[in-house]
Amino acid sequence: MASSANLNVMVKAARKAGRSLMKDFREVEQLQVSVKGAGDFVSKADIQAEQIIKSELMNARPTYGWLAEEGGAEDGADPTRRWIVDPLDGTTNFLHGLPHWAVSIALEHKGQIVAGVVYDPSKDELFFAEKGSGAWMNESRMRVSGRGKMIESIFATGLPFGGRSDLPQTIQELARLLPACAGVRRWGSAALDLAYVAAGRYDGYWERRLNAWDLAAGSLIVREAGGFVEPLEPGRDILEDGQIICANEPIFGSFAKAVRG
Repeated sequence: MASSANLNVMVKAARKAGRSLMKDFREVEQLQVSVKGAGDFVSKADIQAEQIIKSELMNARPTYGWLAEEGGAEDGADPTRRWIVDPLDGTTNFLHGLPHWAVSIALEHKGQIVAGVVYDPSKDELFFAEKGSGAWMNESRMRVSGRGKMIESIFATGLPFGGRSDLPQTIQELARLLPACAGVRRWGSAALDLAYVAAGRYDGYWERRLNAWDLAAGSLIVREAGGFVEPLEPGRDILEDGQIICANEPIFGSFAKAVRG
């Protein structure tokens, strides 16, 4: 497909950061003996990847604003555009040597996400979309799944950890959904969960208490692949509130009803 100059810059930045992260990922197994040491190592890998992305994006578009997991928010000379970046989505997977994590880069224009890239370096899968131009994985056009029956569908979510207060709510959602579907997966990367919905690998996804950089790129990719995307609580803002539910059109209503209760 023909890509815009902005998307080309985003893809270049994602791939460059991915190469840096892969070098670090190959060393993770040697660090498993020390939780603190491994954690510090991953933090450094995360920060270095963000610096690579920021250098690539800001050199190409120095007037754009910036919002990222490690570096926080910065206003740009152009108040209508900003980059939204997660240099390493799936940090816990990375830390444990699990090859399921991604680089996520989105471009926001006047409050709307207009381009998104999610790159999985360990599998060399690049998911990307521009508003109005469809969604792609590497060279192939993506569409959400065509399944129309809940009992044949697989869904993804994140499970609260570390004593988070929303665990009882999530358990209630699972209790309503699991009897009605073919399974629920928890793979530990919101960006890839969304990309997998766009690719038809998952039939739907929901989660709350996320950050804008977790959702920005993936939510656009799902929409451009033909999926329905809404905030979990109707009337809220997905990026501001960090909550999302998405699925293909045939099952969205049944899926949302099961999750929302």
